[in-house]
Amino acid sequence: MEWILKLDTRLFLAINGLHNETWDGIMWWISGKITWWPFYLLLLGFLGWRKKWQLAPMILFIAVVITLADQSSVHLFKNVFQRLRPCHAPALEGLVHLVNNRCGGEFGFISSHAANAFGVATMVSLWIKERWFTFPMFTWALLIGYSRIYLGVHYPGDVMVGALWGTLCGWLGFLLFRWVMQQLPQKWRIHAVYK
Repeated sequence: MEWILKLDTRLFLAINGLHNETWDGIMWWISGKITWWPFYLLLLGFLGWRKKWQLAPMILFIAVVITLADQSSVHLFKNVFQRLRPCHAPALEGLVHLVNNRCGGEFGFISSHAANAFGVATMVSLWIKERWFTFPMFTWALLIGYSRIYLGVHYPGDVMVGALWGTLCGWLGFLLFRWVMQQLPQKWRIHAVYK
């Protein structure tokens, strides 16, 4: 385990060390909470166009997956493992490049940003099931994860495990969604979702 943590730290320092003023601004923007609202609205519009009136239950289950990924990343991981963020680690003091002097909470394992993004990317990709759609969804999730390392607030391991956890949450959300749809009376069923 110790060599894995050392490798994680080396990878973090390599990625975090590739900074300049332009990329600082770009990565700060990518990691922002408000940044992606136009993307989310476009995604919901696309789902509504493709799935018609199925959009309402889809929005509900997207919220369920985000809540599950977000809350479990804190209560099952951060509060249990209590791994300090690199920007809070005494051993890395003076070595971490922070953008806008923002570090976040004390613990960083796992990345909630990565868990949330990969949870959404997984579930909507399982709904659409087309390669041209899946690729940009996971590219978006990867960009968010990478930005967290660049900004100095997460180790690569935090992001990778967060991505895996989010993917699992998205897959479970999809299975639950499919099961709920199958329980509806025959005339209400949304066949296209669980074929």
